[in-house]
Amino acid sequence: MSHQLNRLKRLTALALLPLIVLACRETAAHGGVVEEDDLCVIKISYLKAHFKIYQPRIDGHEEYCEDLPNASESVFVMEYLHDELKTLPIDFRIIRNVTGKGRFARIEDIADIEDIDGVTVYYAAPRIEPDVYTELFDFTEEGDYIGIVSARPGTNQREHIAVFPFEVGFSGLGYWPLIAVLLLAIQLHYLFMSGRIEKWRASRRIREPQLTVLRGGRDSDE
Repeated sequence: MSHQLNRLKRLTALALLPLIVLACRETAAHGGVVEEDDLCVIKISYLKAHFKIYQPRIDGHEEYCEDLPNASESVFVMEYLHDELKTLPIDFRIIRNVTGKGRFARIEDIADIEDIDGVTVYYAAPRIEPDVYTELFDFTEEGDYIGIVSARPGTNQREHIAVFPFEVGFSGLGYWPLIAVLLLAIQLHYLFMSGRIEKWRASRRIREPQLTVLRGGRDSDE
């Protein structure tokens, strides 16, 4: 029995490892947008800015880092942390995520898209915003999207790019329900294999009161 339980533990670890890694990667896979000190920060190459999204029609002043709960009017805001961004033309593009990589899409995957204009749902031409950069787009469909922010230093200089996949109509659950169900199934299987369920059922049978039926009647009184 102990050999079977040890084997079950090893199988449990092997079964959980891919799901836990995937869930952790999903949590961390924000592309060019990361959380730093409880703030959402977009990294455009080495240039940084506070990044937040509002859905004023739905949630008023509620801030989102990337994933949005509803298909609605959305305001994208960047507050510069590097003064260099105040002097650079910045453009902003939103495309449908057709990379097949989900939220793990990167700059290289964007370069492989043959017709980027064909999958673009919103584009704002380069412009210089000396204070705060904002864009407004009204999403009409839920789904997976990719935001692309480009800062263009000059003709002969490499542009700075941030790519962040995000979801509209985001449930916030990800793979965790699947992991919870798997953990519950493994726990039940462990209890069954270890004999604890049978012991519990046997203990209940012992504690149940035994009813004795006394048979008697008119003949016994005579």
